[in-house]
Amino acid sequence: MKDVMGLMKQAQAMQARMQEVQAELDVTLVDGQSGGGLVQVTITAKGALKSVSIDPSLLKADEKEILEDLLMTAHEDARKKANQVMEEKMKAVTAGLPLPPGMKLPF
Repeated sequence: MKDVMGLMKQAQAMQARMQEVQAELDVTLVDGQSGGGLVQVTITAKGALKSVSIDPSLLKADEKEILEDLLMTAHEDARKKANQVMEEKMKAVTAGLPLPPGMKLPF
């Protein structure tokens, strides 16, 4: 029975830490870029878009499609980095808990 109580305490501590991490992810900013830095986006680790920066040299009417592609690529770059940040923070939360291999949190 002692093991169950210990596991319950660990689960409660993990839940509290998970809430802290979720709050951190709301304010953690991640930058993504494309076109050698000509287009940059900033998102939160949860994926909310915060800013977009476009080099003036790209603001030409005949290069609209190129700019659109660069924006999408920069956002994807930032999203991948945000996912890495989230995974690292979740690993820290679940360290020491006997979770099955491959189980990801949050559920």
